[in-house]
Amino acid sequence: MGLGYTTLMYDAERLETGIADVGACRYDGVEVGLGKVRAVGPGAVAEWLDTHGLELYCVMGDWLETDADARDVADAAGTVADLGAEFLGLLPPQRHRNDDDTVRERFATVADAAREAGLTPVLHHHGGTHVERPDEVDRFLAAVDGLELLFDTAHWYPYGEHYPEGDVTDAVERFGDDIAYVHLKDVAPTADFAANRDALSGGRPHLDNVINYFRSFTDLGEGVLDFAAVHGALAAAGYDGHYTVEVENRTEKLLVHAKENKAYWEAVTGGR
Repeated sequence: MGLGYTTLMYDAERLETGIADVGACRYDGVEVGLGKVRAVGPGAVAEWLDTHGLELYCVMGDWLETDADARDVADAAGTVADLGAEFLGLLPPQRHRNDDDTVRERFATVADAAREAGLTPVLHHHGGTHVERPDEVDRFLAAVDGLELLFDTAHWYPYGEHYPEGDVTDAVERFGDDIAYVHLKDVAPTADFAANRDALSGGRPHLDNVINYFRSFTDLGEGVLDFAAVHGALAAAGYDGHYTVEVENRTEKLLVHAKENKAYWEAVTGGR
């Protein structure tokens, strides 16, 4: 078990800086997007990981908007495995653009390639996509061999049974045996948060719905989520995998945010 940080807020040109920042903050691991691995080359990523003493927890694949996207991510599975990653992340296509069978086939294409390469394929449930809600998660985990769950605290919050309270432990109660990897981020919901959520779920959101919804995601401790309860529920369920802080909407002082999020999580968990 370790604590990681994503390089989501670092573009490909600054990926080396991002990995260095994560290492400087004494995180154990890092998550990188597949597009950035392609842009800088796997050799450079491997060198930077080694230099800064970081494990590569997960490479997040491309959005699976087309069959070609699924084939491209599947073709990259060997490269991801060679970098030492444990997980290959699957990002669903946008909502109401495809039927279930099409999405299932794309997931299966990537999941089969991941498992053949020795990786664990993990499904990232995500607002505004084909897999948002608990029953949708359930359906695709059951339909695709070997697919496990990337539990994201912020993306669960709008659809969990305790909404709008900050308790997201119902995800652990329902999917504890399926959770292989965890994303940590907080939510500071605005007054129109539910309306923006519903617009995304309806499949015809305005740009302001998208912007205002995702702007609600924030640093740990800046929103309503109860992370002590998340940690306690996962520990009680026997989860012994990695936690990765995934910060969005922070384009300045990135190193400061990395430090502060690590300090918050360690305070909540007693450093465990």
